[in-house]
Amino acid sequence: MRTVKTQHRLVQNTTLRFGHTSLNKTINMSVRKGRVWLTSSSLTRRGTSVRTKRTQNLHRPKRNKRCWNTETGKKSFRCDTCGKDCNPTMVKPHYYTDRGKKSLKCHICGKDFKRKSALHEHLRIHTGEKPYVCKICGKDFRQRLELKRHMEMAHAGETPHVCNTCGKGFIYNSELLVHMRTHTGEKPYVCKVCGRSFTRNSDLTVHMRTHTGEKPYVCERCGKGFTRNSDLRVHVTTHTGEKPYICKTCGVAFRQSGQLSAHVRSAHTSETPYLCKTCGRKFTMNSELTVHLRTHTGEKPYLCKICGKMFTRNSELTVHMTTHTGERPYVCKTCGVAFRQSGHLSVHVRRTHTGEKPYICKVCGRRFTTNGNLSVHMRTHTGEKPYLCKMCGRRFTTNSDLKVHIRIHTGEKPFSCTICGREFRERGKLTVHMRTHTGEKPYICKTCGRAFRQSCQLSVHVRRTHAD
Repeated sequence: MRTVKTQHRLVQNTTLRFGHTSLNKTINMSVRKGRVWLTSSSLTRRGTSVRTKRTQNLHRPKRNKRCWNTETGKKSFRCDTCGKDCNPTMVKPHYYTDRGKKSLKCHICGKDFKRKSALHEHLRIHTGEKPYVCKICGKDFRQRLELKRHMEMAHAGETPHVCNTCGKGFIYNSELLVHMRTHTGEKPYVCKVCGRSFTRNSDLTVHMRTHTGEKPYVCERCGKGFTRNSDLRVHVTTHTGEKPYICKTCGVAFRQSGQLSAHVRSAHTSETPYLCKTCGRKFTMNSELTVHLRTHTGEKPYLCKICGKMFTRNSELTVHMTTHTGERPYVCKTCGVAFRQSGHLSVHVRRTHTGEKPYICKVCGRRFTTNGNLSVHMRTHTGEKPYLCKMCGRRFTTNSDLKVHIRIHTGEKPFSCTICGREFRERGKLTVHMRTHTGEKPYICKTCGRAFRQSCQLSVHVRRTHAD
């Protein structure tokens, strides 16, 4: 071995052996700023020039130089443009990032990517492909990382990162940091269009679709689009009828795990961990608290692009849109009556066909067909009136009562009779008025057979005539 030493450069001729083969290689080494820079000449094998794959990678991209970091003891590449040292596997992505290039484009939605692997993962959003399957429970995932997290979360049960405030455990520290924002109220991600803030960047991304109208997740059966993949999965169950989440106490099945959790808290445990700091009202789900807070702030982030009406919930906007389209997708299998909302269909089946009343008041034992009716009824025991009129200070037990009351101040009468043109503040009063034109009297006394237009008229008749 022959070594020639200069002030800044060390030239060394060495022979490398691989099995029975000898390779002659000249290595030029220079020490600059604590790093040893390597430059190798071509390899010779029995007089024939050989260029290895590693030597080829050495020159991709050409403007990056390979160096040995003496501090970390690892190989790295230094970018001539910005001077940054990067891992050999990150040379090409960094090369494009440094120059602002995005060479790979999704042919479906047009989104740009720097890596081919990132494009492949993105395409699974459109194709629905989920190649990573859990061998224990059979659940499938798009990314290997999602499967890994699922295994740790669902089957290992390890939660090393614990919240000091509420004691909830998490697998990753990043999840704990996001959770802590529910206690501190921090929302660092702000929408530049409407100013609304969020605790997660992913929530902001989904929210931006309400402004852009983007719905990347499309149902293959009916073509309906959604802003979230989770919304698409829930929607698909309306076609399949699948309800995989079953209550272990009463056997009621649900399409979403969140619905099951809310059911267990409201019907069985009465747990309400989410507290409104303004009025003290408690909720079974954090999403319910978020929507409730809008009754105090007046925020209505969901806008109808046809008539300009705004809503506090996205579900309310979805239902409202059916008033423009006339769509009634939920049909009763018994009598064929169609409804705009699945909840209305469920209530119809219970009231008209099964007579089921699964929600029971623990104070007086009265039963109800919907959980919403039970919640309103409970206020008769607690005296709670959470809905405040900002004009006169009067309070109401339901939001609908507040809306009708506000029309007294505004003079609005949105319900008009198509026959005589008379206007009403409430839809129910218009319905009763229409019976003066049609002659309909649906409320019949079981004792004497006399018919009445309103239920209150029947009640007065029974008390006065048949009280004994």
